[in-house]
Amino acid sequence: METPGYTTLTRQSGLMREMQVIAHNIANTSTAGFRREGVVFSEYVRRMGEEPSLSMGYANARHVDLRQAGLSQTGGTYDLAIQGEGFFLIGTPEGERLTRSSSFSPSAEGVLVTNDGYPLLDAGGAPVPVPVGARTVAIASDGTMSADGAPVAQIGLWQPADPLSLRHQAGTMFSADALEPAAAAVLHQGFIEESNVEPVSEIARMITVQRAYELGQKFLDAEDARLRGVVQTLGR
Repeated sequence: METPGYTTLTRQSGLMREMQVIAHNIANTSTAGFRREGVVFSEYVRRMGEEPSLSMGYANARHVDLRQAGLSQTGGTYDLAIQGEGFFLIGTPEGERLTRSSSFSPSAEGVLVTNDGYPLLDAGGAPVPVPVGARTVAIASDGTMSADGAPVAQIGLWQPADPLSLRHQAGTMFSADALEPAAAAVLHQGFIEESNVEPVSEIARMITVQRAYELGQKFLDAEDARLRGVVQTLGR
């Protein structure tokens, strides 16, 4: 395959990956706490022996959109939404993970857990206990949980020390190399944060990517026809 074919194939591969990311975003339009993702293209330059260097575009990284999403009021005691930068810290079998998904519930073990059963962690990294027998449970904007007016726990709010180290793991969970307290984050009790995906923008982007992919496919078909013509001409 000649240079134009290699260059176009890497472009097609990147566009296909971007299409998959867009489809994933659209599928999670209604997933609370979901963060939109985008594909980052970079240039890859390779020396081809004595030939001129070959430049190709690679979609080898993902970008996480951390923009604030809207808040929906639920009135649930353990529905918590973060306004501003920051994440909840949860414990999973694979290690600690960050999430903006904020609908928690008491478990049989007496701690707050996510919908997947993973415990919510406090500022010290321990599971957040559920006040037993309390008439009222209040959670302040800084994460302080009180039962009948007495403090019982401090919900941890964290953010990656390096935003570029944030990596999507699964669903609404992320990991990062190092964490630091999210001092400016504000917690709202009785609310959940919606997905920050904008469906109209994603569909428009999907159409753009699809057209770019079709254009690349037409080029590959034309290049294949050209090479076939050369072979047939030389074979006579």
